[in-house]
Amino acid sequence: MTAAARKGEAAPPLRMSWRPSRWLVAALASLAVLAAGSVIAAGLPRFLAWPGAAAVLACGIWLATREARRAPHELIWRGDGVLLLDGLVLDDVHLHWRGPLAFLRARDRSGQRLRLSWWPDTLPSSQRRALRLAAATSASPSTQLLSP
Repeated sequence: MTAAARKGEAAPPLRMSWRPSRWLVAALASLAVLAAGSVIAAGLPRFLAWPGAAAVLACGIWLATREARRAPHELIWRGDGVLLLDGLVLDDVHLHWRGPLAFLRARDRSGQRLRLSWWPDTLPSSQRRALRLAAATSASPSTQLLSP
């Protein structure tokens, strides 16, 4: 329990940024190349394998490029459990952990779904700990902290 919680004060807000992970972009691009090689090595006739490999490679590169171009976001997790993304209130917040990876699922007020993930290159251990603490101290029924 933090000192602010013992005194009955609201915890200070957690401010953090989100940006696309370079590791994820590199992994998507690598998987695209490997998938194209797998299509060629699958034993398909050449007239199917080469166009299929090109299609798989193009799709994978498109996914990596789309991820790399995602706009950065500013998150504020207030002490009362409300999560703001670029100034908009989020509902139905779920924070899920897989080792050093953090995954956030939420909905905005219009019902649009939002998914963000933090990889170790975008979330240092100090911010990872602060995010865990902010999620654990928010007692909002619409917020769930999921961990394995």
